[in-house]
Amino acid sequence: MAQPLYVLILAGGSGERFWPLSRKSKPKQLLSLFSQETLLEATVRRLDGLVPPSQILILTNADQESGVRALCPTLPPENIVAEPAKRDTAAAIALGAGWIAKRTPNATMIVLPADHVIKDTDGFQRTLRVAAAAAEETGELITIGIKPTWACPGFGYIEQGEPLQLSTGPTDPPVFDVVRFREKPNVELAESFLAQGHFRWNAGMFIWTVPSIVGAFNRHSPELGEFIARLHGNDDFSTLLRDAFPALPKISIDYAIMERAGRVLVVEAAFDWDDVGGWAAVAKYLACDDSGNHGNCDVKTIESANNIVFTSKPRTVALLGVSDLIVVQTDDAILVCNRHEAEKIKQLVALVPPELQ
Repeated sequence: MAQPLYVLILAGGSGERFWPLSRKSKPKQLLSLFSQETLLEATVRRLDGLVPPSQILILTNADQESGVRALCPTLPPENIVAEPAKRDTAAAIALGAGWIAKRTPNATMIVLPADHVIKDTDGFQRTLRVAAAAAEETGELITIGIKPTWACPGFGYIEQGEPLQLSTGPTDPPVFDVVRFREKPNVELAESFLAQGHFRWNAGMFIWTVPSIVGAFNRHSPELGEFIARLHGNDDFSTLLRDAFPALPKISIDYAIMERAGRVLVVEAAFDWDDVGGWAAVAKYLACDDSGNHGNCDVKTIESANNIVFTSKPRTVALLGVSDLIVVQTDDAILVCNRHEAEKIKQLVALVPPELQ
């Protein structure tokens, strides 16, 4: 019999890559970049019919808590939790696992980032159902692998091994053993991964039973395992969170658990996926002219090419004799940068007044 499904949505983030539209209090997942719907709202909506609102937990931080609550009125207020300190994904997932274990000790747990673009809801839910079935049958830790569309050096990779046959018969999408996780490669190595055909992007989505992940924390990260035990045995959740969470080790779930686990499985995603890591990645979702200028507003150009223009309100932006720029305008700030230097926006944000960060 299938166990109850819970979902942990990780909705923190610093809000730097999409500056000046994003701020500390309003990072990518709280923005309406591609429609009237924010990425967080889309993440919650994709769970309709798969998981009831009462079994969705969102972890955010103090800066963003009010914004998250405003966007998610259908969730019980106690299901939105602000972490008192940034401790990376392992501590966040340990917190979620402890929260779920206290309610339903044998539940199956899904971990999702709040800021991905996924349009195929049916394929997304089908993939998660297969992953949940595999987690419940095998007791192993499951991750979702995205079939690469280009040799991206900015993602971690998963090397797929042999396919796994579940007792229920063939799965759609398929399940594989993980041979190993590979860190972000250089371009040449990423190209070799793509050519080999059995590497997948690591999208940071995980599925496991609560007993399996708690056992993994106890074996590989005892300090986090102890924190889960304290959550399970303590009725004063808020005080324990405030006092114990900031002292937890700052480490990712990949380093703390996934790369140390004896066996991990990967389910190949049966849906579209985009991490949309910065302004350059937004371009494909904007209107484009014959010279490769992308914009969400009225863009007039002469002898200008390959620019990205985004305004927070309808405006006309005129470009003359410039190429490869990112131009972003809000009510209180303007960004102009070379699109090939966009990774340095984080450094630039540190130089602007605190009220604009």
